[in-house]
Amino acid sequence: MRFRFLYLIIFIFSVIIFPFKVSAVSSSSISVNVVPENPAPNENVTITLNSYGSNLDSVLISWIVDGKNALSGIGKKSFSFRAGEAGEATNVTATVFLPDGSIDKRILIRPAVMTLLWQANDSYVPPFYRGKALPTPDSEIKVVAMPEIKSGATLVDPRNMTYAWKKDYTNNVDGSGYGKNSFVYVNDYLEDGNNISVVVSTVDQEHSSQASIDIGTTEPKLVFYKSYPDLGTLWDRALEDGHIINGAEIIEAAPYFISPKDIRIPSLNFVWSINDSQIAVPIFKKNILPLQAQTGTSGTSKIKLEINNIYKIFETANKEINVNF
Repeated sequence: MRFRFLYLIIFIFSVIIFPFKVSAVSSSSISVNVVPENPAPNENVTITLNSYGSNLDSVLISWIVDGKNALSGIGKKSFSFRAGEAGEATNVTATVFLPDGSIDKRILIRPAVMTLLWQANDSYVPPFYRGKALPTPDSEIKVVAMPEIKSGATLVDPRNMTYAWKKDYTNNVDGSGYGKNSFVYVNDYLEDGNNISVVVSTVDQEHSSQASIDIGTTEPKLVFYKSYPDLGTLWDRALEDGHIINGAEIIEAAPYFISPKDIRIPSLNFVWSINDSQIAVPIFKKNILPLQAQTGTSGTSKIKLEINNIYKIFETANKEINVNF
């Protein structure tokens, strides 16, 4: 009897000193993935729950949107819905009922609008050209972010936000930071284009938006036009192969998209030739070739121009046409 009493005392003592271990439920054991991470207004959003420690396919999961039950069921670990208007917050709560207890995961979705604009800083186009100057290999390109993020009913000043820029999915630390709403880079001549993305956040991290853009490259294009001393250049009509020369004429070359955009800079080398014989042209306007058909003669000549940038080996352009006289 004494031994039983002793065992009972030892058991009670062990329970007090070494209590039974109860499994604790941790919210960090379940991760949340939101796609897209920073949605645009009225964009479809998908939220997915993942866990390495629990089998979410066999437990009850309930989804609450702004206080209303939107979805509930066994294994419902993914939920899709449409985001609201710009600045309109949507509160989503996912409750996971595990055997050891329930876990709440709260997600706040607040859509925002952002536009990315880009320009080739050093791409040449002729006067009155209505199109966009396109980048060529080794061009300098500027991308500007224009976010429209609302805090309540007020638009946040873009100058008072932080910008995290990426080039080809790699963080650019130097180009990122507070107020840096523009990003300048030189494209790689070995690539056909680049992907530029940015995440914009308010200083308090309560609002954010993101956008990305693919910017391709092109090759310089050389076009010949007819120019008159009194009328100027006829930019609306390019010279075709077989152009007929009548008396004295001036051919003006427009090297579209070549760098630099000021073609008078000495880094561009212009080499004109007629029937493969090099011709000297005025040094102050290297894209001009004066021609004069001799009286009483007729025939065909080959006009050729080669342009290259002495500092950028991939900035080249060439063209040739046959002219009749």
